Amino acid sequence: MAPILGIWASSKAVAAADTGAMFPLQVVTVGAAGTSTVEFTNIPSTYNHLQVRTFVKSAESGSSFGTVEMKINGNSLTKMHYLYANGSSVLAGVGSSNVVLNVPTAGYTSIFGAGIIDILDYKDTNKNKTVRILDGVDTNGAGEIVFQSNLYATNTNAITSLTFTISGGHNFAQYSQFALYAVKGA
Repeated sequence: MAPILGIWASSKAVAAADTGAMFPLQVVTVGAAGTSTVEFTNIPSTYNHLQVRTFVKSAESGSSFGTVEMKINGNSLTKMHYLYANGSSVLAGVGSSNVVLNVPTAGYTSIFGAGIIDILDYKDTNKNKTVRILDGVDTNGAGEIVFQSNLYATNTNAITSLTFTISGGHNFAQYSQFALYAVKGA
């Protein structure tokens, strides 16, 4: 009798707690003309965290790397810690920068950089915001990966907008994509 009871019990669905469902809020895909700025505005304050998933390239000529900067509510990030590796060397450091992604330039014809940007407790008005980033690119056997955290300490206001630009005033290349997600739970 016990095996039958065990089979019956294991076939019953158990409602799981919703601990971190993600909800797509907005996706921006760069068209043929390129663009110098990607912006998310009017971000709702009904979730716990934000995540931006990126697939990005700079339209700048040459085969090198460009950098993507992010501003929160129009303000700069204040502190940065990073760990960088490129296959032959590893660097770690601190600084003050708006740079959140390293991306390939147009000389790498079919290569884009990928990144994930987590913005924790974005609506909490009682503390400064922490930004956590993992990004990388493989340029046919060479490349780099970066793990970093940034602090947004300009004020404790809820985050309502994110603005991304390429350093040096260059455009994002066609097919670059930014997808903004909201995270409901932990």
